[in-house]
Amino acid sequence: MSHAHPVSRRLLGLATTAVLAAGTLGTGTAAASTSSAAEPVNALNRSARPLSDLNGLGRMIGGARVVGLGEASHSAHEFFTLKQRVFRHLVATKGFTTFALEASWSTGLRLDAYVTRGIGDPAQTMRDEFQGQYAFWNTQEYLDLIQWMRRYNITHPDRPQLRFVGNDLGYAGPDAFGHVSDYLAAHRPDLAKRIGDLYAGLKPAAGTQAGPWMVGQLTKDLPTRRAEADRADAAVALLRDHGRPRATGRDTERAYAWAQQNATAISQSFTGYAFPDEQFPERMRYRDRAMAANTAWWQRHEGGRILLASNNGHVAYTSDNPAEFPEPTGAFLRAQLGPDYVSIGLTFNQGTVNALPDFTAQQPKAYTVAPAPKGHNEYTLDRLRYRDFSIDLRTAPPAARTWLAEARPTRSYGLYWSTDDPATALGRSYDILIHLHQVEAAHILR
Repeated sequence: MSHAHPVSRRLLGLATTAVLAAGTLGTGTAAASTSSAAEPVNALNRSARPLSDLNGLGRMIGGARVVGLGEASHSAHEFFTLKQRVFRHLVATKGFTTFALEASWSTGLRLDAYVTRGIGDPAQTMRDEFQGQYAFWNTQEYLDLIQWMRRYNITHPDRPQLRFVGNDLGYAGPDAFGHVSDYLAAHRPDLAKRIGDLYAGLKPAAGTQAGPWMVGQLTKDLPTRRAEADRADAAVALLRDHGRPRATGRDTERAYAWAQQNATAISQSFTGYAFPDEQFPERMRYRDRAMAANTAWWQRHEGGRILLASNNGHVAYTSDNPAEFPEPTGAFLRAQLGPDYVSIGLTFNQGTVNALPDFTAQQPKAYTVAPAPKGHNEYTLDRLRYRDFSIDLRTAPPAARTWLAEARPTRSYGLYWSTDDPATALGRSYDILIHLHQVEAAHILR
């Protein structure tokens, strides 16, 4: 099968920011399955549960600490509202406290300040930072989620606060720099100048928007990008080796851990931009490893349980395009967390989705997706008795697991519109699958 994506290799100039700053792109067209085995609709039906039964989904999730919930398109209304619905259910029934999104770490800091303390305007933050290739998150659906999280924290003062985190590295925003500076001022003023000198020219100026900043990084020559990454990494090393607080105590240790993590997030961003174009797969591996590391750090240091919202290609255990996207976030999370990580894939049969027409476009368009043709995974899934359902792929009957283990064409719409569908073996990629019969394009805010 071919793994060459029709646009990804053309993104290696300015448009490389598309795959550095947002989700997995679709991959090459795969040949339909040549298996002569009958499609195991009856076997799948025995394990499928109607999506109205979220308690059933909760039993599938079990005691996992981090749940990756994917999506077959970066911009479908039902995908986003389902994530809010699942998160609210997990908050109420399993004590989940954190919603993690495939967004920049610094953006997460701004939105978390609103969710926990009412600081800032989430709609303005989204306009400022969900730009460029993050533009698909600037939707009414995500604004509704963030505002619900704030209302929950206000009306449930006796319960653990809900938190919002971005686990990605596309934009090194000023909030991460501010956290490091605040720590130094309070606990290690002797290091403030040295680290300030390392960060000189790296911190975005006030009023900088994420989209132009990300494009600007890739207009710089490679030696400049590497030098910036070296300086950001040197700041991490200086904090790690010499930056412990002089006073001891739980609060100071927590402040130190947060300073290190924010410095690490800054370094991740600049390092991500420092890969040469010919090392595109290594760049993508680094990005997925960073997203996993940031998610695992949050779970270890902030506790609670996390719903991670990302693209199917990131939450999965195996890549549907290993030549360009070698190792997904889900594989790294499974290696770090073991059974405490559970992956949920999200497929659909038909409807409309938002996507960019090509890598030169600034505004997405809505595209119609026809019902899946025979030979696609979705063709069989849509023949089950439930219109929308979840299924535990780990405990499905043997006939179903045999079918699930074979790679077939599967819808995957990332940043750009493409009719090419990657070959995906659902049973090797996810623990659980949610299938929707129909979706509509999400409501992008202007």
